Amino acid sequence: MSEPKRLHFLAILFQTLSSIKDWFLGLFPLIFLFGRGNFLLYSLIGFSILAVIMIGYSMIGWYRFTYQLDDDQIRIERGIFIRKKRTISKHRIQSINLSQNIIHRIFGLTSVQIETAGSDADVDAKLTAVTMSDGIELRKHLKPSKQQAMLNVETEDTENAFASDQEDTVTSQIAEKTDNQYDYDYVLENNYPKYETPFKRLFLYGSTSGGFSAIMGIFFLIIFEVENLIPEALYESTTAWLYAQAIWALIALFVVFLVIVWILGVFGMVIKYGDFTIVRYDEELYITRGLWEKKQLTIPLKRIQAVGIKQNLIRQPLGFASLYVESAGGEINKTEGTRTIILPLLHKREIQAFLEKMLPEYQLDWEQLIPAPKRAIPYYLIKSSIVPFLAMIPTAVFALNWLWIPKAFFVLALIIGWIDYRTAGSCITKEQVTLQNWLFSKETVILKHRRIQALEKKQHFLHRRHRLATIKASILNNFMGQHYIVHALDQEQVDQIGDWYSYRK
Repeated sequence: MSEPKRLHFLAILFQTLSSIKDWFLGLFPLIFLFGRGNFLLYSLIGFSILAVIMIGYSMIGWYRFTYQLDDDQIRIERGIFIRKKRTISKHRIQSINLSQNIIHRIFGLTSVQIETAGSDADVDAKLTAVTMSDGIELRKHLKPSKQQAMLNVETEDTENAFASDQEDTVTSQIAEKTDNQYDYDYVLENNYPKYETPFKRLFLYGSTSGGFSAIMGIFFLIIFEVENLIPEALYESTTAWLYAQAIWALIALFVVFLVIVWILGVFGMVIKYGDFTIVRYDEELYITRGLWEKKQLTIPLKRIQAVGIKQNLIRQPLGFASLYVESAGGEINKTEGTRTIILPLLHKREIQAFLEKMLPEYQLDWEQLIPAPKRAIPYYLIKSSIVPFLAMIPTAVFALNWLWIPKAFFVLALIIGWIDYRTAGSCITKEQVTLQNWLFSKETVILKHRRIQALEKKQHFLHRRHRLATIKASILNNFMGQHYIVHALDQEQVDQIGDWYSYRK
């Protein structure tokens, strides 16, 4: 048993910044709406006092936080007023992830996240600042031995899949010899499958992502109250200059603004996913990514519940897609949920080869997908267009001049319904089922039989009359679960999937 250790003293800085950020985001709407005159001054004074309190609180919290390594477990004690003691056995650890932001890298530190298969939305243990050598030593010490990993693999074959996900350990067979098992040279020497995303693909990924719309939303949120944040004389002179310009000059300025926002969105994604590398080891996937914050993620294969392929409105006509895995347990990411992107961008024709190389347990053959029958077309069109159609009725009665608005939405809804119909499909093989649907993004998901927690068939009386059915597959996804639904498929195909799930041995 080692002696209790404290985090690096820079953990005080990280905790303080995190607390200030949370408080600022909570109070920002009030400051934004009422930040006029003395209110803004009082807010700044109060925020400064709060920052001093947060610094003191973080210092005491750092002093009261200790961690200790035992033979096969880690013990963590924390809390200022209420002491919390937690012991995590290495035989219950699902993954150990290291991440480094720019401050971590300057001082040779890292953050360590320890995840089990629990149902909490947060990580089970997080050491915000330890030296890189201590982080590597923690990961090496808490990795299960090869013998234990092999025992867990055998146990998983004989137990229920849901129970094994909650009770088994990470089945890693690569952590017994060296601290550098994740090094580039180690990967080459042992011929492990590896894939690196080139920067031109990351640039294209950023260009076709949602970062542009997010920055636009922030800009328009600020612009409504901009007159309260800048001097009145400057605001009036600027608006007067804009009004004096020709229409073409204003259009040019707007285009320049859009280009700048687009560039910011692209660079945001490139910084987040820069140097993206994925390596397939014997029983896990290992991912490193990030230029500003360097992250190292470990995904045990037996924690993977589904493999998904997603194409948004821009990437679909270009033939590109993002690949992700749905995992059980671990932290819920604010933007990705429990999904972990295993490849930011890949061309559709390259996906099958990538899966054969990195995840041969999952097969994908686009030609095997059975589409929805033609008799399902009315259901897709009605389902998508019923709301704008109903909106046309009161508009035609009370505001005929504005009827073109619900009409435009009605036509758009019909197009969406048609795309949804053209995308819907399914197929089964001996070990897996593949479902495909569309809701502003084309999504194809591959589900292993033993990972499906429930399979449901739905039919209303019109569906039964036209031999159609809706299928819903549910998997384990932290504590909430994840559901995949494909509407109005051929009833015979849905029955075959149900029989495959119920009677397969």
